[in-house]
Amino acid sequence: MNLVQKIIKNHLKVGEMVTGREIGLTIDQTLVHDATGQMAMLQFEALGFPRVKTKRSLIYTDHNILQIGYENADDHAFLASTAKKFGIHYSKIGSGICHQVNLERFSVPGQTLLGADSHTTTGGAVGQLAIGAGGLDVAVAMGGWPFYLPMPAVMKIDLTGRLKPWSRAKDVALEILRRLTVSGGRGKILEFCGEGVGTLSVTERATITNMSIETGAITAVFPSDEHTRAFLKRQGREDDFTPLAADPDAVYDESITIDLSAIEPLAAAPHSPDNVQTVAEAAGRKVDQIAIGSCTNSSYEDLMTVAAILKGRKIPAHVSLVIAPGSRQVFQELANRGALADLIAAGARIMEVACGFCNGVGQAPKNDGVSLRTSNRNFPGRSGTANANLYLVSPETAAVSAISGVITDPRTFGQAITITPPKQFIIDDSLIVPPAPEAEADSVEIVRGPNIAPLPRFTALENAFEGEVMLTLGDNVTTDDILPAGAHILALRANIPAISKYIFSNIDPDYHLRQREAGYGFVIGGRNYGQGSSREHAALAPRYLGLKAVIAESFARIHKANLCNFGILPLEFVNPEDRGRIEKCHRLALENLSGLKAGQTLTVKNLTTGAGFEVKLEMSERQAELLKAGGLLAQAAGTAGK
Repeated sequence: MNLVQKIIKNHLKVGEMVTGREIGLTIDQTLVHDATGQMAMLQFEALGFPRVKTKRSLIYTDHNILQIGYENADDHAFLASTAKKFGIHYSKIGSGICHQVNLERFSVPGQTLLGADSHTTTGGAVGQLAIGAGGLDVAVAMGGWPFYLPMPAVMKIDLTGRLKPWSRAKDVALEILRRLTVSGGRGKILEFCGEGVGTLSVTERATITNMSIETGAITAVFPSDEHTRAFLKRQGREDDFTPLAADPDAVYDESITIDLSAIEPLAAAPHSPDNVQTVAEAAGRKVDQIAIGSCTNSSYEDLMTVAAILKGRKIPAHVSLVIAPGSRQVFQELANRGALADLIAAGARIMEVACGFCNGVGQAPKNDGVSLRTSNRNFPGRSGTANANLYLVSPETAAVSAISGVITDPRTFGQAITITPPKQFIIDDSLIVPPAPEAEADSVEIVRGPNIAPLPRFTALENAFEGEVMLTLGDNVTTDDILPAGAHILALRANIPAISKYIFSNIDPDYHLRQREAGYGFVIGGRNYGQGSSREHAALAPRYLGLKAVIAESFARIHKANLCNFGILPLEFVNPEDRGRIEKCHRLALENLSGLKAGQTLTVKNLTTGAGFEVKLEMSERQAELLKAGGLLAQAAGTAGK
């Protein structure tokens, strides 16, 4: 067996391990944060669960840390109180980015982790099966129910050789994206094997697994080996170590080989993570801003390397350099070793220990500005500036470019920097608050400020309905396109009526008004609809406005699951050419929906043109039942405690 199969076998609760068939997994750990946790905890409460049943569940405050009004503070008080009541550890502001902190303090080889954030995949660096999902899926997993997904195909990525000086793990991740594109990993888990694995530290592996989701993959996993043991020992967690690897004769669905020695510094150019070119090709372009951090590259090794490059040097006057450590542990280590002083002396500004610039909370570039970032996405508008030009690069490329003021190949800098991690990291979990004992849980009051709105309730699917085509869109529509990032929008994540006003706002600012006036509606998309973030608000808020169906050529996994969870039909064209025959404002109709079945072909009537076209329902029978019920909450409410 391969490693993925071994972990799945140990957690299989429902179904059979046949590629493509739906399975249900027992979940050991969960995480949510302050952009997804509000809905997850409202849903957990609505389902009637008295207490989490996982081995460990955590709520992190790392996304909505910019207090531009009372809303975020309301959310944090709500999350802290629900954590205390329901048996969840609460990571306070300043503790760090969920994926970095979870890797350091809680990820366990061989366990399953389900997170309401797409980059939960980071945990695969230590041999954990770490999967991103919508908040509702995480809520039911916290209650002890299985997490469902199609049994994935497993792609072997055979690593050979060793990285040359100045080539880094970020460049490996970008090379994978160059080969697979943002949709080439759909339905797959990436499993890393080969002699090259032993040349990569856990920190480097984390960068690669973090960005695996950008290929559309379910997750990625490395074996748990002596590097894993050493990492956990430095964290005071050697007892969590378990050696894990594929069998020597393991079988894979497909494989690719990457020669690490052939990797050179790479950059994802605007405006997609798979728009990859060499840094040498992009060299010379003037940069306005450089942002180093995010869950992809904010570790001790990353930032100590940046500090060593910047030490004794000054950045040019036209460059804005911001640096965000990934965890309080990393921040403390930088301070204790003098690296923080080196960063400040070079002209860097130190940001909060949080996601910040990556999800558009502060540090928006200037109009038409060029920003080099060590984060994982460069979608249009994600930075907070609609026409900014974002390049994704390694910390080394970012630091060297900060000194020169233009995009610069780090190989021109001189001798490469080598950082050796300490034998023991600073261990201080005082900002991670444990829950109240179960015996005291009933006395804990949940704090609900005015930003905590009630959950919308939806009715069962009608046998027939008709509606207007509200939008016709292209390929690779992202959840950022559906619901933009940014501080002013993130502050409304606990309030569906308020946040729904921003649905498709970067594409059509009047969408929410038109959808409310139209009643029921359809959206037409292309391939890989809903790629990117796990934010279930991109399904929940459109459903609240009246969206009843999305018809696309194909869907990204998490978004498709979210659509089903909230009762929006995710329909796929049988004939992709039919997509071009549908226009905005056409009126479509569906009939005979009461007997909805998985795999069924339906006929959609175009009432405007008089023509019809076929669509298919590619999903499990369980998901078909969810759709008929009006979504998971409507189906399951009141049953959780039974």
